[in-house]
Amino acid sequence: MNVVAFNGSPRRDGNTSLLLKIVAEELAKEGIETEQINIAAVRPRGCIACMQCSESRDERCAIQDDPVNEWIQRIKRADGVIFASPTYFANVTAEMKALIDRAGMVARANGNLFRRKVAAAVIAVRRGGAVPAFDAINHMFQINQMIVVGSSYWNFGVGFDRGEVLQDAEGVETVRNLGQNMAWLIKKLGA
Repeated sequence: MNVVAFNGSPRRDGNTSLLLKIVAEELAKEGIETEQINIAAVRPRGCIACMQCSESRDERCAIQDDPVNEWIQRIKRADGVIFASPTYFANVTAEMKALIDRAGMVARANGNLFRRKVAAAVIAVRRGGAVPAFDAINHMFQINQMIVVGSSYWNFGVGFDRGEVLQDAEGVETVRNLGQNMAWLIKKLGA
């Protein structure tokens, strides 16, 4: 069993990555592998509304010069998916938004490709704006008929400097619970 986690932060080993590692530790305790992909390093292009994915219905975006089509297939094959982003002006990063729009459109154009896929959003935030960023990810999950995993609070941790998020005891506990809940659900659905 495996989970693919997409990190939308340009800080490769920043707070978003640290939160994802906590979730991955909980998944690993249950024998579920997690692969973390740093999407900001690639800077995927945004959707161009060409609608070719709806015409071709080949599970691919028409934009071919970045790895989004590969990522779509990784999501399709995975037992679970996590989209994680820091908060930028009360929303996700541009790179995460590009993945949300393109993967979401391709999935919908191809008979709800991600339907019933276990999914979770994780947000790193300095102070405020985490809920709109969390909602942006979950809106894509829900319109694609994915199964959104909950936790003991909304899945975000507070911190600015690298590692500061680990001082947010409630945030750390929330993403630990998220990992436990995600593992439980993946195992139940795989049974």
